[in-house]
Amino acid sequence: MAQVIGFIGLGIMGRPMAKNLLKAGYALVVHSRSRGPVDELAGAGAKTAGSPRDVAGQCDVLITMLPNSPDVDLVALGPNGIIEGAPVGLTYVDMSTISPIVSQKVGKALAAKGVKMLDAPVSGGEQGAINAALSIMVGGDKAVFDHALPIFQAMGKTITLLGPLGFGGFTKLANQIIVAGNLVALAEALTLAKKAGLDRELTLTALAGGLAGSKCLEQKKPNYVGDTYKPGFKIDLHSKDLGLIMESARELGVPLPATAVVQELFNALRVKGGGGLDHSGIITLLEDLAGVRE
Repeated sequence: MAQVIGFIGLGIMGRPMAKNLLKAGYALVVHSRSRGPVDELAGAGAKTAGSPRDVAGQCDVLITMLPNSPDVDLVALGPNGIIEGAPVGLTYVDMSTISPIVSQKVGKALAAKGVKMLDAPVSGGEQGAINAALSIMVGGDKAVFDHALPIFQAMGKTITLLGPLGFGGFTKLANQIIVAGNLVALAEALTLAKKAGLDRELTLTALAGGLAGSKCLEQKKPNYVGDTYKPGFKIDLHSKDLGLIMESARELGVPLPATAVVQELFNALRVKGGGGLDHSGIITLLEDLAGVRE
C-alpha cells in the first residue's frame, strides 16, 4: 500500500486508531506529546517524527486526534506546525472534537498552501476505537472524502459525509448533546433504583430490553456494575464539548435548556475533583446528592 499516513495525538482514542491503520497495512509516521505511546507504535512498526512539521513532510495523508481547538490550531498553524512542512497536495484530516469555526479557519489557512482538509470527528469511545467500529462524521469536499474513505474504513464502520468543512464538527456536537443527556438520565435512573434497594445489574438488564436501552447503557454497563469509572472518555473532555455546544448554540440562536443543566452537572463534578473519571462517572455526583454514594 503506497500511501503513507501521518498520525499526531496518541491518547486514549488516537493510539488504538493508529494501531488499526498499521493492522490495515498502512505505513505510519507518528508524533505525540507523550513518549510512551510513540514508543509503543514504533514497536508495532511505525516511524516516529519530532514535530508536526516533520510528520507533514513525510506523509500523503495526515491525521490529528487532539484534545481541543487551541491544540489543533497550534499543531496545524503554529511554530513547527503542519503548515510549515506540508507539501502541496497533502490531505489533512482532523478527527478531534473542536469548534467547527476553528476547523474552517485552519482549513482556509492550509488551503492557501495547497493542503486539502477534512474535519472528521468520531463517536464510539475507546472501545469503538479499539474495535475499528467508530462512527466518523465528515465535513469537506467529496473528492477529498472519497480519497480518504479507505483510511476511514480501517478505523470505523459508519462513515458519513455531511457537507462542507465544519459540518462534521457540528454533527459531533449534536452527538455529544445526546450522549451527555443519556448519561445523566442513566445516572438519575440508577441512583433512584439504588436508593429503592434494587440490584444494579438486574436493573440494567431490564432497562436494556426496552425503549430505555441505548448504546450508552450497553457500553457503560460494566462501569455501573463494577462502580469503577476508568476513563474511556473523560468528564473533562465531555465538559469541553458541552462548552463548544453552548458556544455554537449561542452563535446560531438555538436555545438548549436541557443541555445547559447537563453542562452544570458536569461542571459540578469537575469542581469536586472528578474531571478525570469516565463520563459515565457523572452518576457519582447524583449518588452523592442522594446520599447513597458509598
